[in-house]
Amino acid sequence: MKPGIHPAYGPVVFRDRAADYAFLTRSTVTSEKTVEWEDGRTYPVIDVEISSASHPFYTGTARVLDTAGRVERFERRYGKRAR
Repeated sequence: MKPGIHPAYGPVVFRDRAADYAFLTRSTVTSEKTVEWEDGRTYPVIDVEISSASHPFYTGTARVLDTAGRVERFERRYGKRAR
């Protein structure tokens, strides 16, 4: 790698506020806000809206939509489209 052209790559804490879940990883993203981690060190923290701890697909609360039934219901309400 060429020196001086790549962003700094270091430890960062990503925190999911909705699920009260945080994990430490490495990233090029930085932040002015910091948090003290379990190891006693202070790391930059990035607040995220959704993570694997709160996303319905990963938590098992995802619902499967019946698209065929929804189309039929729409056609019953508003009539079939004339072609």
